Amino acid sequence: MEQIVTIELFGQPHTFKADSDVTRAKEVADLLAKEVARVESQQIDPSSNISRQKILILAALNIANENMELKRNHSNLLHVVAQRTTKLIGTLDDGVQ
Repeated sequence: MEQIVTIELFGQPHTFKADSDVTRAKEVADLLAKEVARVESQQIDPSSNISRQKILILAALNIANENMELKRNHSNLLHVVAQRTTKLIGTLDDGVQ
């Protein structure tokens, strides 16, 4: 069931369709809006007139970077858990024999 989600960027509403989980789509849209606002507020020289497109690209790159870092941390955590599990199983096997 398609539903409409609206996000406000640069004071203008942008509407898109969400195919399934509207709550999640709204969370994603809110994340983008917050990151765009953060990037926009960090501009040192407000008269520089950095384009909206550049702000959107910087926001997207920041979100993508955070996503990659989380994936890398998750992968490292899985590796550590696998190592510890293997070690624990070995210790248990030694104790049973």
